[in-house]
Amino acid sequence: MSACLRPVLLVCLMTVLLWALPCWAQEEAGGLLHPLFQDHAVLQRDEPVSVWGQAAAGERVSVRFADQTRSTHAAPRGRWQLHLRAMPAGGPHTLVVRAGQRLQSVRDLQMGDVWLCAGQSNMELPVWRTLNASSEIAAATHPAIRLFTVPAAAAVTSRTGFQQDVAWKPASPDTVRDFSAACFYFARELQKTVNVPIGLIHAAWGGSRIESWTSAGALRTQPGMDFPLQVLALYDRDPEKAAAQWGAHWQQWWRSRQDGVEADMPWQASLPTTDWQAAPTQLGAWERWGDPALADYNGMVWYRTQVSLSAAQAARAASLELAPADETDITWVNGVAVGSQYGAGEPRRYPLSPGLLKAGINTVVVNVLDTYGDGGLSGPATAHALRFDDGSRVPLDAAWHYRVVGSSQAPPLAPWHAATGLATLYNGMIAPLGDYGLRGMVWYQGESNTADGRAYAAKLRGLRDDWRSQFGRQLPLLVMQLAGYGPPPQAPTESDWAQLREAQRQVVKEDPHAGLVVAIDIGDAYDIHPPNKQELGRRLARVARRVVYGAPGLATSGPTPVSASSTAGGLKVVFDNVAGQLLTTGANGPIGFELCDADVGHCQYAEATLGAADVVLRCPAAGCGARVRYCWADGPVCTLRDSSGAPAGPFEISVTAGEVQR
Repeated sequence: MSACLRPVLLVCLMTVLLWALPCWAQEEAGGLLHPLFQDHAVLQRDEPVSVWGQAAAGERVSVRFADQTRSTHAAPRGRWQLHLRAMPAGGPHTLVVRAGQRLQSVRDLQMGDVWLCAGQSNMELPVWRTLNASSEIAAATHPAIRLFTVPAAAAVTSRTGFQQDVAWKPASPDTVRDFSAACFYFARELQKTVNVPIGLIHAAWGGSRIESWTSAGALRTQPGMDFPLQVLALYDRDPEKAAAQWGAHWQQWWRSRQDGVEADMPWQASLPTTDWQAAPTQLGAWERWGDPALADYNGMVWYRTQVSLSAAQAARAASLELAPADETDITWVNGVAVGSQYGAGEPRRYPLSPGLLKAGINTVVVNVLDTYGDGGLSGPATAHALRFDDGSRVPLDAAWHYRVVGSSQAPPLAPWHAATGLATLYNGMIAPLGDYGLRGMVWYQGESNTADGRAYAAKLRGLRDDWRSQFGRQLPLLVMQLAGYGPPPQAPTESDWAQLREAQRQVVKEDPHAGLVVAIDIGDAYDIHPPNKQELGRRLARVARRVVYGAPGLATSGPTPVSASSTAGGLKVVFDNVAGQLLTTGANGPIGFELCDADVGHCQYAEATLGAADVVLRCPAAGCGARVRYCWADGPVCTLRDSSGAPAGPFEISVTAGEVQR
């Protein structure tokens, strides 16, 4: 035997003995494992580890990890899954998967704690946009913190994979820069006391509503969801028919809204334009049109134009192409709804059903909804067109007219919209995570749901239960309460933001596996994305240490109200979770307390006297009222905290009769 062959045979023999794999199949091939399982991943310690992937139907799949070997067979559609026994923190480990002649190895795996950080733009905000960003990035070498970003993707039906390539990356100046600041600062702070590898899965989308993050199955249990979910299912099969159905639903809403008029149908092709104004030919942001009514306007604006077609053109298959609309449109052609889309920077393309176009004059009507910043239909007018199947294009460059909508009511949003639809982000970003092992969930969302804050509690419970069901156990949920935003009020006022914060507080209060992070005092009156995410991370880690890791003697957050009751000196509000004693800043006593009647809108500020763990409010001659509110505004001034510096968060609490004994 040639001496040069002996090393090769030795390698073959060792491979057969250790892994029962033919020598010629040692070359690795990817694709057996789900993309979540990559080099540098963190797997959840102290819990059985679920591993899955794809192989040929019926093929035997073997998995080796540390000292464990497991095997299974792929299902008829090729999916396979098995479970490894729980392991303590540590590593690095190698995961090896074999199916037939294919072999895949994943290296540098750590057993640790995995956290899912999800929400909208404040969760999405990257490290480079936070305070002292350059120094933070330069010092961000933390190899035991591993980062995984779920690609932004919306889907009408549930997905099992990601839309783009993904990777786990150890935290470093290069990888941290664009990662979620709230999530990274949380892990960095947590690791000071929880000395294990930490994996962070970041899934966020700016402007998203909570309904888009909840599965269709969970949404069906909530009121008013049957019809939009039916339309969503139809959209998957027939988008044009679904658009027409949703358009009819939208039109019914328009006519029946509080300030609506039954005969007012702006989408109609025969509608006169006497109450419409000529729009600039360049279109663009309406704030720059010089119309005082639009100078600082957030709401709806109607657009209308016409285009003349020959009989030959009208007979061709066609689509309507619109330049981006900021931020949501619903569009009609000749009085029939043809599409609706969300996304300030995304152009629209709506296929037109056969027979919709006609020879002669055709009318295009676009309703644009904007809720933040600039709004409008991008221009110039020539950027919008009808596109025919022969490649020809007819620009919509005739005169455009517009009409401002004074209504403050929010319209129904199409269920297939990416960030504001139903289950769309769940399908594209949460469902692909399968039942990957987690230590807990961090939720930072709500700004896009403030228009209906009273309904948020039920929606948050639905998302919580939905995700716990998917990931397989009673996972802790840490909720970051909305920070202050907007100027302080000069008098008591109703606040959708405050109502949503109260919903967040109530859901956490009822759940022993949940924690609330108060951020009311670290907001920015002029920036909906406050940059002090470092303090947010510190508070989040503190809540996690108490709720998840059971740190003794550590309050879950700042002072929380227990009761409000009448006493001889006025009305006493008793607090719990007080570290040391109650303190106040910037005044002799706490400010921001309100005494309210049972009726909405009947509140007045109250003078307050501070005790060690209570606050006594002076009642007016008419009585103390039925409710106490604190820090009740979009952007209130809040001065009450405890000796640790933790602030008391906003709340509303009912007044009970008699003094409560502690």
